[in-house]
Amino acid sequence: MLVELKSIYKDYYGDKQLVVPVLKDINIEVAEGEYIAIMGPSGSGKSTLMNIIGCLDHPTKGEYKLDDENVLELKDKDLSQIRLNSIGFVFQQFQLLPRQTALYNVSLPLIYAKVSKKERNKRAFEALKKVGIEDRSSFKPTQLSGGQKQRVAIARAMVNNPKLILADEPTGALDSKSGKQVMELFEKLNKEGVTIIMITHDENVAKYANRILYIIDGRLYDSKEEAIAHAQ
Repeated sequence: MLVELKSIYKDYYGDKQLVVPVLKDINIEVAEGEYIAIMGPSGSGKSTLMNIIGCLDHPTKGEYKLDDENVLELKDKDLSQIRLNSIGFVFQQFQLLPRQTALYNVSLPLIYAKVSKKERNKRAFEALKKVGIEDRSSFKPTQLSGGQKQRVAIARAMVNNPKLILADEPTGALDSKSGKQVMELFEKLNKEGVTIIMITHDENVAKYANRILYIIDGRLYDSKEEAIAHAQ
């Protein structure tokens, strides 16, 4: 399994040390090459779950293995390397540097990986080509449409050939046409072997995945009916 989470709990502490449980006994296995959507309303815990899978946050307790490596035993330096080399992130608001070109934005992970300028520009251009936007390589984000910005963000997520892409509401800031194009691109990447975990509140977006999970009040369910039954 590429991703294994066992008995994951996440608590936050409010005023007067009040414990606020966010994730409760999360268990999930994701095989290499899978395309999974996690659906849930605001406040359900889906972003917290995504942050844990992306090594951006630690659970209160539980086990997490990524490609058979025990993530929770790693030091911050090692977690940074996993985020750099093994995981690609796609965010709702693109997170692009506004004053830099599309090519530069895509090459950022390679800069952190200390790849030579000639090689990183070559790989960044190839990534832009893969998402069908190589003709905009010299454009800055302000010169791009929302759909084009998200394509640049996807190219950046892919440029290091990660084992896993995490997409957080990837169509949330897009019109319906651009959103459809981005989802078709994810579908194409998955068919080429890329593992994708996506969180969304949109059923039309979730349908592109091969498997849909539902998170309600911090608990994960295999079907919408099961989630609704437990929520009542």
